[in-house]
Amino acid sequence: MTAERTNVNVAIIGTGTIGSELLNQIKDFNIKASQNGTPSFNVVAITSTRGYYISKDYKPIDLTQWRSLHAQNQGALSIDILLDFLSNSPLPAIMVDNTSSELVAYSYPKFLSKKISIATPNKKAFSANAEVYNSLVEATKRSGAHLMHEASVGAGLPIISTLKELIATGDEILKVEGIFSGTLSYIFNVWSPNGKKGTASFSDIVKIAKENGYTEPDPRDDLNGMDVARKVTILSRIAGVQVESPSSFPVKSLIPKPLESAANADEFMAGLPNYDTEFAKIREEADKEGKVVRFVGEADVVNKSTLVKLEKYDASHPFANLQSSDNIIAFTTKRYQARPLVIIGAGAGPAVTAAGVLGDMIKIMSQVRTRDAPSA
Repeated sequence: MTAERTNVNVAIIGTGTIGSELLNQIKDFNIKASQNGTPSFNVVAITSTRGYYISKDYKPIDLTQWRSLHAQNQGALSIDILLDFLSNSPLPAIMVDNTSSELVAYSYPKFLSKKISIATPNKKAFSANAEVYNSLVEATKRSGAHLMHEASVGAGLPIISTLKELIATGDEILKVEGIFSGTLSYIFNVWSPNGKKGTASFSDIVKIAKENGYTEPDPRDDLNGMDVARKVTILSRIAGVQVESPSSFPVKSLIPKPLESAANADEFMAGLPNYDTEFAKIREEADKEGKVVRFVGEADVVNKSTLVKLEKYDASHPFANLQSSDNIIAFTTKRYQARPLVIIGAGAGPAVTAAGVLGDMIKIMSQVRTRDAPSA
Protein backbone atom coordinates (compact mmCIF):
# COMPACT_ATOMS: atom_id res chain seq x y z
CA MET A 1 0.00 0.00 0.00
CA THR A 2 1.31 3.45 -0.90
CA ALA A 3 1.61 5.87 2.01
CA GLU A 4 -0.46 9.01 1.61
CA ARG A 5 0.14 12.64 2.38
CA THR A 6 -1.00 13.45 5.87
CA ASN A 7 -1.49 16.18 8.42
CA VAL A 8 1.62 16.99 10.42
CA ASN A 9 1.97 17.59 14.15
CA VAL A 10 3.90 20.76 14.98
CA ALA A 11 5.63 22.06 18.10
CA ILE A 12 6.38 25.79 18.21
CA ILE A 13 9.33 27.05 20.25
CA GLY A 14 9.34 30.83 20.66
CA THR A 15 6.30 33.12 20.68
CA GLY A 16 7.91 36.51 20.15
CA THR A 17 7.17 38.68 17.14
CA ILE A 18 8.12 35.98 14.63
CA GLY A 19 6.55 33.08 16.52
CA SER A 20 3.28 34.95 17.07
CA GLU A 21 3.09 35.94 13.42
CA LEU A 22 3.84 32.36 12.36
CA LEU A 23 0.98 31.02 14.49
CA ASN A 24 -1.33 33.51 12.80
CA GLN A 25 -0.12 32.43 9.35
CA ILE A 26 -0.55 28.75 10.27
CA LYS A 27 -4.13 29.48 11.35
CA ASP A 28 -4.87 31.11 7.98
CA PHE A 29 -3.12 28.27 6.12
CA ASN A 30 -5.20 25.66 7.94
CA ILE A 31 -8.45 27.44 7.05
CA LYS A 32 -7.56 27.29 3.36
CA ALA A 33 -6.37 23.68 3.67
CA SER A 34 -9.71 22.71 5.22
CA GLN A 35 -11.57 24.41 2.38
CA ASN A 36 -9.40 22.65 -0.21
CA GLY A 37 -9.39 19.26 1.50
CA THR A 38 -5.58 19.22 1.75
CA PRO A 39 -3.28 18.37 4.69
CA SER A 40 -2.91 20.93 7.47
CA PHE A 41 -0.66 21.60 10.45
CA ASN A 42 -1.78 20.36 13.86
CA VAL A 43 -0.04 22.62 16.37
CA VAL A 44 0.19 20.37 19.43
CA ALA A 45 2.74 22.22 21.57
CA ILE A 46 3.65 25.88 22.09
CA THR A 47 6.47 26.91 24.38
CA SER A 48 8.53 29.98 25.17
CA THR A 49 10.49 31.36 28.10
CA ARG A 50 7.22 32.81 29.44
CA GLY A 51 5.02 29.74 29.39
CA TYR A 52 3.88 26.65 27.52
CA TYR A 53 0.95 24.50 26.53
CA ILE A 54 1.11 20.92 25.35
CA SER A 55 -1.79 18.88 23.96
CA LYS A 56 -1.11 15.53 25.60
CA ASP A 57 -3.58 13.66 23.38
CA TYR A 58 -2.12 15.35 20.26
CA LYS A 59 -5.41 17.14 19.62
CA PRO A 60 -4.74 20.33 17.59
CA ILE A 61 -4.57 23.48 19.69
CA ASP A 62 -7.24 26.07 18.91
CA LEU A 63 -5.04 28.80 17.43
CA THR A 64 -7.62 31.47 18.22
CA GLN A 65 -6.99 30.70 21.91
CA TRP A 66 -3.27 29.96 21.95
CA ARG A 67 -2.26 32.97 24.04
CA SER A 68 -4.52 32.10 26.97
CA LEU A 69 -3.61 28.42 26.77
CA HIS A 70 0.09 29.26 26.59
CA ALA A 71 -0.23 31.38 29.73
CA GLN A 72 -1.58 28.47 31.80
CA ASN A 73 1.89 27.14 32.60
CA GLN A 74 4.72 29.40 33.69
CA GLY A 75 8.27 28.89 32.41
CA ALA A 76 9.57 27.01 29.40
CA LEU A 77 8.94 23.39 28.57
CA SER A 78 12.21 21.47 28.73
CA ILE A 79 13.79 20.31 25.48
CA ASP A 80 13.83 16.70 26.68
CA ILE A 81 10.12 16.68 27.53
CA LEU A 82 9.27 18.19 24.15
CA LEU A 83 11.53 15.67 22.42
CA ASP A 84 9.83 12.76 24.18
CA PHE A 85 6.41 14.18 23.34
CA LEU A 86 7.15 14.55 19.62
CA SER A 87 8.91 11.17 19.52
CA ASN A 88 5.58 9.53 20.36
CA SER A 89 3.58 11.54 17.85
CA PRO A 90 1.18 9.35 15.84
CA LEU A 91 1.75 11.64 12.84
CA PRO A 92 4.94 12.98 11.24
CA ALA A 93 6.25 15.83 13.38
CA ILE A 94 7.99 19.16 12.85
CA MET A 95 9.78 21.15 15.53
CA VAL A 96 9.79 24.86 14.71
CA ASP A 97 12.47 26.92 16.44
CA ASN A 98 11.66 30.64 16.28
CA THR A 99 14.32 31.59 18.81
CA SER A 100 17.90 32.76 18.52
CA SER A 101 18.86 30.32 21.27
CA GLU A 102 22.10 28.39 20.99
CA LEU A 103 20.77 25.82 23.47
CA VAL A 104 17.80 25.02 21.25
CA ALA A 105 19.92 25.05 18.09
CA TYR A 106 22.42 22.58 19.52
CA SER A 107 19.57 20.19 20.36
CA TYR A 108 18.66 19.68 16.69
CA PRO A 109 20.52 16.34 16.34
CA LYS A 110 18.37 14.89 19.15
CA PHE A 111 15.18 15.72 17.27
CA LEU A 112 16.55 14.56 13.94
CA SER A 113 17.59 11.21 15.45
CA LYS A 114 13.91 10.61 16.24
CA LYS A 115 12.88 11.45 12.65
CA ILE A 116 11.46 14.80 13.76
CA SER A 117 11.93 17.41 11.05
CA ILE A 118 12.94 21.00 11.82
CA ALA A 119 12.11 24.40 10.33
CA THR A 120 13.83 27.47 11.74
CA PRO A 121 15.09 31.02 11.14
CA ASN A 122 17.72 30.51 13.88
CA LYS A 123 21.23 31.04 12.46
CA LYS A 124 23.15 29.62 15.43
CA ALA A 125 23.58 25.97 14.39
CA PHE A 126 24.31 26.72 10.74
CA SER A 127 26.93 29.36 11.52
CA ALA A 128 28.49 27.52 14.46
CA ASN A 129 32.04 26.20 14.38
CA ALA A 130 32.75 23.62 11.69
CA GLU A 131 32.62 20.65 14.07
CA VAL A 132 29.11 21.50 15.25
CA TYR A 133 27.92 22.27 11.73
CA ASN A 134 29.38 19.12 10.19
CA SER A 135 27.87 16.94 12.92
CA LEU A 136 24.48 18.53 12.19
CA VAL A 137 24.82 17.77 8.48
CA GLU A 138 25.67 14.15 9.25
CA ALA A 139 22.81 13.84 11.74
CA THR A 140 20.40 15.07 9.07
CA LYS A 141 21.69 12.55 6.52
CA ARG A 142 21.41 9.66 8.97
CA SER A 143 17.93 10.55 10.18
CA GLY A 144 16.02 10.84 6.94
CA ALA A 145 14.21 13.78 8.53
CA HIS A 146 14.21 17.26 7.02
CA LEU A 147 16.14 20.29 8.31
CA MET A 148 15.20 23.56 6.62
CA HIS A 149 16.32 27.10 7.41
CA GLU A 150 15.43 29.37 4.50
CA ALA A 151 14.66 32.26 6.85
CA SER A 152 18.10 32.16 8.50
CA VAL A 153 19.35 34.35 5.62
CA GLY A 154 17.17 37.07 4.13
CA ALA A 155 13.97 36.21 6.04
CA GLY A 156 11.40 35.20 3.41
CA LEU A 157 13.61 35.83 0.38
CA PRO A 158 14.32 32.60 -1.58
CA ILE A 159 18.08 32.80 -1.11
CA ILE A 160 19.06 29.42 0.34
CA SER A 161 16.57 27.49 -1.80
CA THR A 162 17.82 29.25 -4.95
CA LEU A 163 21.44 28.49 -4.10
CA LYS A 164 20.67 24.82 -3.44
CA GLU A 165 18.64 24.54 -6.64
CA LEU A 166 21.43 26.08 -8.72
CA ILE A 167 23.81 23.47 -7.31
CA ALA A 168 21.33 20.59 -7.68
CA THR A 169 20.76 21.40 -11.35
CA GLY A 170 24.48 21.23 -12.08
CA ASP A 171 25.39 24.91 -12.16
CA GLU A 172 28.82 25.92 -10.89
CA ILE A 173 28.79 28.60 -8.20
CA LEU A 174 31.57 31.14 -8.69
CA LYS A 175 30.66 33.87 -6.23
CA VAL A 176 27.89 34.74 -3.78
CA GLU A 177 27.76 38.36 -2.60
CA GLY A 178 25.19 40.66 -1.13
CA ILE A 179 23.89 43.15 1.38
CA PHE A 180 22.52 40.94 4.12
CA SER A 181 21.78 43.36 6.96
CA GLY A 182 18.60 45.42 6.81
CA THR A 183 20.09 47.74 9.42
CA LEU A 184 23.30 48.40 7.51
CA SER A 185 21.42 48.58 4.22
CA TYR A 186 19.33 51.43 5.62
CA ILE A 187 22.30 53.22 7.17
CA PHE A 188 24.41 53.18 4.01
CA ASN A 189 21.51 53.91 1.64
CA VAL A 190 20.90 57.13 3.59
CA TRP A 191 24.53 57.98 4.40
CA SER A 192 25.85 57.31 0.88
CA PRO A 193 22.83 57.83 -1.39
CA ASN A 194 22.87 57.15 -5.10
CA GLY A 195 22.53 60.18 -7.38
CA LYS A 196 23.44 62.84 -4.85
CA LYS A 197 26.00 63.62 -2.18
CA GLY A 198 25.21 62.50 1.31
CA THR A 199 25.27 65.27 3.91
CA ALA A 200 24.10 63.65 7.14
CA SER A 201 26.75 62.44 9.56
CA PHE A 202 27.25 58.74 10.18
CA SER A 203 26.41 59.09 13.88
CA ASP A 204 23.17 60.97 13.14
CA ILE A 205 21.99 58.23 10.79
CA VAL A 206 22.83 55.52 13.32
CA LYS A 207 20.90 57.54 15.92
CA ILE A 208 17.86 57.82 13.64
CA ALA A 209 18.07 54.11 12.79
CA LYS A 210 18.15 53.25 16.49
CA GLU A 211 15.20 55.52 17.28
CA ASN A 212 13.17 53.94 14.47
CA GLY A 213 13.88 50.41 15.69
CA TYR A 214 16.12 49.42 12.77
CA THR A 215 19.07 48.56 15.03
CA GLU A 216 19.51 46.26 17.97
CA PRO A 217 19.14 47.98 21.38
CA ASP A 218 22.94 48.31 21.30
CA PRO A 219 23.84 49.31 17.70
CA ARG A 220 27.25 47.72 18.13
CA ASP A 221 25.54 44.36 17.63
CA ASP A 222 24.82 45.51 14.06
CA LEU A 223 27.91 47.60 13.42
CA ASN A 224 30.38 44.87 14.38
CA GLY A 225 29.50 42.98 11.19
CA MET A 226 29.01 39.64 12.90
CA ASP A 227 25.38 39.20 11.90
CA VAL A 228 26.46 39.52 8.26
CA ALA A 229 29.40 37.19 8.94
CA ARG A 230 27.04 34.50 10.26
CA LYS A 231 24.84 34.74 7.17
CA VAL A 232 27.82 34.63 4.82
CA THR A 233 29.13 31.60 6.72
CA ILE A 234 25.85 29.79 6.07
CA LEU A 235 25.89 30.56 2.35
CA SER A 236 29.61 29.84 1.98
CA ARG A 237 29.18 26.35 3.38
CA ILE A 238 26.27 25.57 1.08
CA ALA A 239 28.27 26.92 -1.89
CA GLY A 240 31.23 24.69 -1.06
CA VAL A 241 33.61 26.99 0.81
CA GLN A 242 34.90 25.43 4.03
CA VAL A 243 34.51 27.96 6.85
CA GLU A 244 35.72 27.23 10.37
CA SER A 245 33.52 29.89 12.00
CA PRO A 246 32.23 33.45 11.43
CA SER A 247 35.29 34.76 13.25
CA SER A 248 37.77 32.83 11.08
CA PHE A 249 37.74 35.25 8.13
CA PRO A 250 38.10 39.04 7.70
CA VAL A 251 35.07 40.94 8.99
CA LYS A 252 34.94 44.72 8.76
CA SER A 253 33.77 46.31 11.99
CA LEU A 254 32.28 49.79 11.92
CA ILE A 255 32.86 50.28 15.63
CA PRO A 256 35.75 52.67 16.34
CA LYS A 257 38.32 50.83 18.46
CA PRO A 258 38.04 53.12 21.51
CA LEU A 259 34.26 52.58 21.58
CA GLU A 260 34.39 48.79 21.57
CA SER A 261 34.73 48.88 25.35
CA ALA A 262 31.98 51.46 25.95
CA ALA A 263 30.02 50.42 29.03
CA ASN A 264 26.64 50.53 27.32
CA ALA A 265 24.74 51.69 24.24
CA ASP A 266 24.27 55.23 25.55
CA GLU A 267 28.00 55.65 26.13
CA PHE A 268 28.71 54.28 22.66
CA MET A 269 26.22 56.62 20.99
CA ALA A 270 27.61 59.60 22.90
CA GLY A 271 31.11 58.87 21.60
CA LEU A 272 30.25 58.01 17.99
CA PRO A 273 30.08 61.65 16.72
CA ASN A 274 33.81 61.97 17.48
CA TYR A 275 34.47 59.68 14.51
CA ASP A 276 32.15 61.27 11.94
CA THR A 277 35.10 62.91 10.20
CA GLU A 278 36.78 59.53 9.62
CA PHE A 279 33.60 58.10 8.13
CA ALA A 280 33.10 61.23 6.01
CA LYS A 281 36.49 60.69 4.37
CA ILE A 282 35.37 57.27 3.15
CA ARG A 283 32.24 58.80 1.64
CA GLU A 284 34.18 61.67 0.03
CA GLU A 285 36.52 59.22 -1.71
CA ALA A 286 33.53 57.37 -3.15
CA ASP A 287 31.86 60.63 -4.20
CA LYS A 288 34.95 61.67 -6.16
CA GLU A 289 34.77 58.40 -8.11
CA GLY A 290 31.02 58.74 -8.70
CA LYS A 291 30.37 55.72 -6.49
CA VAL A 292 28.47 54.79 -3.34
CA VAL A 293 29.61 52.87 -0.26
CA ARG A 294 27.93 49.64 0.79
CA PHE A 295 28.49 47.02 3.51
CA VAL A 296 28.66 43.61 1.86
CA GLY A 297 29.38 39.97 2.50
CA GLU A 298 31.11 37.80 -0.08
CA ALA A 299 31.83 34.13 -0.65
CA ASP A 300 34.37 33.70 -3.45
CA VAL A 301 33.97 30.02 -4.29
CA VAL A 302 36.69 30.01 -6.96
CA ASN A 303 39.33 31.29 -4.54
CA LYS A 304 37.78 29.58 -1.50
CA SER A 305 37.59 32.81 0.49
CA THR A 306 34.95 34.55 2.56
CA LEU A 307 34.89 38.12 3.88
CA VAL A 308 32.71 41.00 5.07
CA LYS A 309 33.78 44.43 3.86
CA LEU A 310 33.01 48.01 2.87
CA GLU A 311 32.98 48.33 -0.90
CA LYS A 312 32.43 51.12 -3.44
CA TYR A 313 30.00 50.58 -6.32
CA ASP A 314 29.16 52.47 -9.50
CA ALA A 315 25.77 54.17 -9.58
CA SER A 316 24.51 51.60 -12.09
CA HIS A 317 25.33 48.60 -9.90
CA PRO A 318 22.32 46.81 -8.34
CA PHE A 319 23.84 47.21 -4.87
CA ALA A 320 23.80 51.00 -5.33
CA ASN A 321 20.07 51.14 -5.96
CA LEU A 322 18.49 49.63 -2.88
CA GLN A 323 15.54 51.20 -1.08
CA SER A 324 15.24 51.60 2.68
CA SER A 325 16.38 48.41 4.46
CA ASP A 326 16.15 45.98 1.54
CA ASN A 327 18.49 43.01 1.20
CA ILE A 328 20.07 42.02 -2.10
CA ILE A 329 22.10 39.02 -3.18
CA ALA A 330 23.87 38.25 -6.44
CA PHE A 331 24.80 34.74 -7.57
CA THR A 332 27.59 34.63 -10.12
CA THR A 333 27.64 31.16 -11.65
CA LYS A 334 28.79 29.41 -14.79
CA ARG A 335 25.31 29.91 -16.24
CA TYR A 336 24.80 33.39 -14.78
CA GLN A 337 28.28 34.77 -15.36
CA ALA A 338 27.78 37.78 -17.64
CA ARG A 339 24.70 38.89 -15.72
CA PRO A 340 24.51 37.49 -12.16
CA LEU A 341 21.21 36.20 -10.81
CA VAL A 342 19.94 38.86 -8.39
CA ILE A 343 17.36 38.53 -5.61
CA ILE A 344 16.14 41.68 -3.88
CA GLY A 345 13.49 42.56 -1.32
CA ALA A 346 12.67 42.95 2.35
CA GLY A 347 15.15 40.86 4.31
CA ALA A 348 13.76 41.42 7.79
CA GLY A 349 10.46 41.77 9.63
CA PRO A 350 8.05 39.37 11.36
CA ALA A 351 5.68 38.83 8.41
CA VAL A 352 8.29 37.91 5.80
CA THR A 353 10.40 35.90 8.26
CA ALA A 354 7.40 33.89 9.43
CA ALA A 355 6.43 33.33 5.80
CA GLY A 356 9.89 31.93 5.15
CA VAL A 357 9.48 29.48 8.03
CA LEU A 358 5.97 28.52 6.92
CA GLY A 359 7.27 27.94 3.41
CA ASP A 360 9.78 25.46 4.81
CA MET A 361 7.05 23.74 6.82
CA ILE A 362 4.94 23.38 3.68
CA LYS A 363 7.89 21.85 1.81
CA ILE A 364 8.47 19.38 4.64
CA MET A 365 4.79 18.44 4.77
CA SER A 366 4.77 17.82 1.02
CA GLN A 367 7.59 15.30 1.42
CA VAL A 368 6.43 13.31 4.46
CA ARG A 369 3.92 10.49 4.35
CA THR A 370 1.87 8.54 6.90
CA ARG A 371 4.71 6.10 7.46
CA ASP A 372 7.11 8.91 8.43
CA ALA A 373 5.91 9.28 12.01
CA PRO A 374 8.75 9.72 14.55
CA SER A 375 10.31 6.66 16.12
CA ALA A 376 10.23 6.49 19.89
